[in-house]
Amino acid sequence: MTDSPAPPAVFADFVGGDRAVLTRVSVRLSAEGLDLSPPDGKTLIWPWAELRAEPDQADTETLVISRSGDRLSRLYLRDKNVQAQLRTRAPHLKRRDRAISIPRLMAWAGGAAASVTAIIFVLVPMMAAQLAVMLPPEGEKALGDTTFEQIRMALDETGLVGTPICEAPAGNAAMQAMYDRLNPASDLPYEVQIHILDHDMVNAFALPGGRIVFFRGLIEQAETPEEIAAVLAHEIGHVVNRDPTRDALRSAGSLGVLGLLFGDFAGGTIALFLANQLINASYSQSAEATADDYAHDLLDRAGVSPAALGTMFERLLAEHGDAEGIVAHFMSHPQMGKRIAAAQAAVVDGRQYGSVLGASEWRALQSVCGDAPKGQQDPDLPEKKPWPGSD
Repeated sequence: MTDSPAPPAVFADFVGGDRAVLTRVSVRLSAEGLDLSPPDGKTLIWPWAELRAEPDQADTETLVISRSGDRLSRLYLRDKNVQAQLRTRAPHLKRRDRAISIPRLMAWAGGAAASVTAIIFVLVPMMAAQLAVMLPPEGEKALGDTTFEQIRMALDETGLVGTPICEAPAGNAAMQAMYDRLNPASDLPYEVQIHILDHDMVNAFALPGGRIVFFRGLIEQAETPEEIAAVLAHEIGHVVNRDPTRDALRSAGSLGVLGLLFGDFAGGTIALFLANQLINASYSQSAEATADDYAHDLLDRAGVSPAALGTMFERLLAEHGDAEGIVAHFMSHPQMGKRIAAAQAAVVDGRQYGSVLGASEWRALQSVCGDAPKGQQDPDLPEKKPWPGSD
């Protein structure tokens, strides 16, 4: 290093790293390195060998200096004479330090992944479960009302008026009679509303606030009223456990966290959907199994065979097969084979089960959206054994 005399002290701006505030300091060149004297009187010494010039600075008149091992502190030097001295006396000024070692980077990445996993799979569900209980019924109903209308609009091909609600009085009365015979009132947190949408989807679901929605396709697919009653009992189980509200809150939370990670880059939406679908599946399978158990008990108490919950699954299983392996993890319901076995196991040996609706009520329910399905319109269909206590 040169033995030229050190220039007198000059002033520079300094950022210590603990807060984003510039501090005016005096800078003097010594044998050891840079002596920095902030206003508090505590002298800092930055050794020559540890000085690094930060690259790609927009202000070409200022030399920005950092210290090896300290990635946050910065010294902004504008004095040309001191800059020249630094370039001569600091042996590693242009060296690029490795900011983070590979093992440390992997450790940080693993810690971040573990934190996100804990947030999505532990913290968010716990918070959703608590909020679902704390949310006033009026808030749940408003959420369910809004979601119901959004679903109607989304399923309407015109996008103008929404999927029609089936309004046939006799058919809706039959659905209400089925609900009354199941008699779940003592278990419910609020009143239940049942709607049938004129759509060929084979599905039914519960919404926050006590709404239960059936699709015409499910009613057409059913071969007996007991199958519809079993599905209704299952959806009532979701209402009793407030699963729709809990799931809505949990999905909103997990999507928010995942959205922060994936952003809106190309392909990010797909990754976001798949990740959230996996989360939904791992959560919903447990909720579905619990709702099945509730339905088995409710059907048995009403004098309807719990096996009815499995008969439609048997036809779907025969037609489409069951989900195995990784596909099963992306399904929002447990495997159909397991659900069929559970429904059959819930049947009490020796107990006499009856029909939940009479033949005329069943025909009315089948035609709630219009004409009854072809082949099931005969007014002379024989009456099944009535539900115990029905007319």
